Amino acid sequence: MSEIEKKQSKRSFEMYRRAIIDSIWKLNPRNQVRNPVMFVVEVGCLLTTGLWIQAITGKGEAPTWFIAAIAIWLWITVLFANFSEALAEGHGKAQAEALRKTRQETRARKITQKTERGIKPLEFRIVMSTEMRQNDLFMVEAGDIIPVD
Repeated sequence: MSEIEKKQSKRSFEMYRRAIIDSIWKLNPRNQVRNPVMFVVEVGCLLTTGLWIQAITGKGEAPTWFIAAIAIWLWITVLFANFSEALAEGHGKAQAEALRKTRQETRARKITQKTERGIKPLEFRIVMSTEMRQNDLFMVEAGDIIPVD
């Protein structure tokens, strides 16, 4: 396994570990209220778990195994939804960080002198993208990363 693959593997492990922790943290009803559908499912989980406890004591209206199966199914649904949401947030944060890093490290070919018609540059110099300012002209070829936004 190469060094790059090891780093990527470690990052993905960290992302999954963080997503599992966040999915449990998101069980807090104050967090679930922001997503009404999952909030209703979580309330259903709590009520079904209460019915399961009632069935264990012998006062249930349905078989204990059936109520337990429904409660477990609902809890799995809520946890998986929270996990996928946390994983998506983690991917978004990682992508934003990569874009920030690219912006700081991208080089631009700033045009210092151009022809009269402005079609081809006569001279350009390599500068960091953070040095580019509004109305600066730069040269980009096919496959290049656009140095400014």
